[in-house]
Amino acid sequence: MEGFKGHGLILVIVWFTSFTITITFAHMKGFGEQPLSKIAIHNTVLELRSSASITAHPFLLGNKGEDTEWVTVSIQLPEPSVDDWVGVFSPAIFNSSTCLAPDKISHFGEPFMCTAPIKYKYANHSDSDYTKTGNATLKFELINQRADFSFALFSGGLSTPKLLAVSNFISFANPKAPVYPRLALGKSWDEMTVTWTSGYDVDEAVPFVEWGPQGGKKTRSPAGTLTFNRNSMCGEPARTIGWRDPGFIHTSFLKELWPNLRYTYRLGHILSNGSYIWSKKYSFKASPYPGQNSLQRVIIFGDMGKAERDGSNEYADYQPGSLNTTDQLIKDLDNYDIVFHIGDMPYANGYISQWDQFTAQVKQISSRVAYMVASGNHERDWPNTGSFFDTPDSGGECGVPAETMYYFPAENRAKFWYKADYGMFRFCIADSEHDWREGSEQYKFIEHCLATVDRKQQPWLIFSAHRPLGYSSNKWYGMEGSFEEPEGRESLQKLWQKYKVDIAFYGHVHNYERICPIYQNQCVNSEKYHYSGTVNGTIHVVVGGGGSHLSDFTASPPIWSLYRDRDFGFGKLTAFNHSYLLFEYKKSSDGEVYDYFTISRDYRDVLACVHDGCEKTTLAT
Repeated sequence: MEGFKGHGLILVIVWFTSFTITITFAHMKGFGEQPLSKIAIHNTVLELRSSASITAHPFLLGNKGEDTEWVTVSIQLPEPSVDDWVGVFSPAIFNSSTCLAPDKISHFGEPFMCTAPIKYKYANHSDSDYTKTGNATLKFELINQRADFSFALFSGGLSTPKLLAVSNFISFANPKAPVYPRLALGKSWDEMTVTWTSGYDVDEAVPFVEWGPQGGKKTRSPAGTLTFNRNSMCGEPARTIGWRDPGFIHTSFLKELWPNLRYTYRLGHILSNGSYIWSKKYSFKASPYPGQNSLQRVIIFGDMGKAERDGSNEYADYQPGSLNTTDQLIKDLDNYDIVFHIGDMPYANGYISQWDQFTAQVKQISSRVAYMVASGNHERDWPNTGSFFDTPDSGGECGVPAETMYYFPAENRAKFWYKADYGMFRFCIADSEHDWREGSEQYKFIEHCLATVDRKQQPWLIFSAHRPLGYSSNKWYGMEGSFEEPEGRESLQKLWQKYKVDIAFYGHVHNYERICPIYQNQCVNSEKYHYSGTVNGTIHVVVGGGGSHLSDFTASPPIWSLYRDRDFGFGKLTAFNHSYLLFEYKKSSDGEVYDYFTISRDYRDVLACVHDGCEKTTLAT
């Protein structure tokens, strides 16, 4: 590396070896949809040109504690092309020194580069005259990700990149600052957990949360610290070009909360010299007591993904509805109490930098209400790693980032199933990427979760999993003829019926669909919008339109499919009391209600016997 000063600007040129390879790693099956996978970074050829320049400003970001900043990048290139593009790299040094040792590389030889950018834009993104003038100005939104940044100008498109110029380095004032708090319910109803990311290991600083009732006395609770490394990943690209250090993930447990009381909190680190590093201040409302009769509102959806507000990475409109869903939920923050994101979160697919991007995208939500997550195929699945589905959908992550970046009250974080009590609700969250069939460990958990709820106090019993283990008229399920995930409801429907589950929610299929109250493929109630009386079947709802590319329905929908919408949206449950529940489907585009149903009943209706839903009786007197 060699640097020189000119016009008050430090320009850094990164020198590479002169070796090239022709592997097109980016198109391996399983994660080809991730926009960053379209860049064949190993194919990069070094063609640094003195006539090309790329500069970025401001040099220093976050002077007032901001964790998100806009950066202006200026390009000059005498021979511009429509295929020229700019990659954002962090850490700023991205030459072959960042590669694995030769004996750990899964291809022959050492490339110029083996680190994907964290985002990219075509040079003509904002200026259609770029190909005539060779001059362009691009705006990038950067988040604090614990390292400095540089910008690289490439020609040759994404498949045959030629590195022409590298910018000056820029960074946040405190790149290690605590950022992106994620609230989640603890294992006890009166506990809230706070998880966040920083650059401080435990030998540098002690993490904690300062918190207390709004306007009241504050206390401090310690935080545990976790991280993971490249060797924790199961395959490529997570172990290779997609790897990026995730920093340190801290979790604190705030206990003995008063029901429904609002608390304020801020994240803190005590440095070794005794000084303090603080985050911004945030607040949350504590959970209601189990069975408490108060207004309780729940958002539920799956498959949101992440998108870039600056227009980066928009290859084939990869996550077209992601920001609409996020923005509607931010806009409506005062009108719900808890979120369940049931799998397929950032679709990082092995590009670890995208987990930071996702936690930043949802921070206004997750810092205010409990953000509960479930495991999806794009978090967990990888061949020969114990996943129930032997697919490469996680890009080699095999569940590690999801299990570390977010807290959830499971007994074993690698087994992504748990129960969550919230007032009048009991949620049984299953992991569709692990075996759920009768006799399995997860099956026993599901039955225990359903069986142990006191329906007089918690009348609203909800089952959820990422894949549709119940019913979906999605096109590919229709082609298989079963309208479900294979082996989905075979074992579970007897549990749903026996324990009178009100509603089962799923993602995975990227649309919205509502199924009638159903048991063994038969609608057990002729009503369409208002259900009352005996719980004689479970309502199944697909809410997988959180933001990723949409899924088609089968041409001839089954009779049990009451409402279908191929659009982006999310579900909302509102429990008004122990006898009345409202479900609404809202579109992400406008936040309006497009489908709904209500359930009204008394406790005796839950006790009433239905087919396969009561213990056997005798005539004994």
